Amino acid sequence: MNASDMKWLLRTIEDPETARRFVVAQYQRARISYPVMAEVALEWGWINLIENEVQITPTLHSTEYATAERSMVSS
Repeated sequence: MNASDMKWLLRTIEDPETARRFVVAQYQRARISYPVMAEVALEWGWINLIENEVQITPTLHSTEYATAERSMVSS
């Protein structure tokens, strides 16, 4: 199923929580791909890229990660 098919189906579901559960179930059953699920989730406002980016960025550049990487290289 592609994104346009999924969007068409979601227009028939009135409850946002039911729509979200439907999309997740389709992904879990491998009926839609991750990019399709992500596209629909962005359009429906289920995820916020800016908030997620802020939460992820500090862990990517933390000193703990860098220390672990250096110790592996020097071993």
